[in-house]
Amino acid sequence: MSFLISPAYAEGAAVAPDSGMFNILFLVGFGLIFYFFMWRPQAKRAKEHRELVGGLSKGDEVLTAGGILGKVVKLNDDYVVLEVSEGTELTFQKNHVSAALPKGTLKSI
Repeated sequence: MSFLISPAYAEGAAVAPDSGMFNILFLVGFGLIFYFFMWRPQAKRAKEHRELVGGLSKGDEVLTAGGILGKVVKLNDDYVVLEVSEGTELTFQKNHVSAALPKGTLKSI
């Protein structure tokens, strides 16, 4: 039924100020917050992880994402073999190595 009723407008109503500039500044501010709090720290962590994985060598002591500690025995392009105890070797993808430990951390291996 609203198509039969014509809209009523106030006479001499004040025109709202142009909010186009405010909207642009709001979007730019939101973009900066997104960049500094989310994208930049994540990119930094990803770069550090790539350097860690790229710098692995035989004999390094590492921690996996699953919490397993081991010494690197073999390396190839995608996989790393860790010795977790005497005579026990496990194969992991290089991406799952989360940290390199200081030398001598694993005394029992």
